[in-house]
Amino acid sequence: MEYKKILQITVILISQLIIGSCSTGGKASFSGDVDGEQLVTTRKFAGTFLEYRATVTDDLPRVEVVWIKTSLESIYGKICAEGKRCEFRKGDRLYLTRKHYNPGMVGGRWEYFIENDSAVIYKLTDYQSDKHVSAKTWF
Repeated sequence: MEYKKILQITVILISQLIIGSCSTGGKASFSGDVDGEQLVTTRKFAGTFLEYRATVTDDLPRVEVVWIKTSLESIYGKICAEGKRCEFRKGDRLYLTRKHYNPGMVGGRWEYFIENDSAVIYKLTDYQSDKHVSAKTWF
């Protein structure tokens, strides 16, 4: 039984990667049940990586963040993610991803990320202050 579940999740994740990496502006999604928790993922192309700048937030508690510049800066601005440094490489295709976690109770929560095709992932800050918007408005 466990083998079938792992195989099913693997097939779904591979199909998500194929759909997401072939798309330039569309969305790919995955929904499934993993260990009793429902998980929904949406992926959106955010441009190619150009450069980044590391800084620390002014608000308390202070958080180390990176400001990521992509080829679609005119749409998203510089994207703010948690981290000390950025391991994306110039020219990497970047995607905005949101994942909805639902532990089986009422509600759940969305978390937002930026990732490349090589599994480098950074969690976005809730508020993208470069464009004065919340990351959730991009979906």
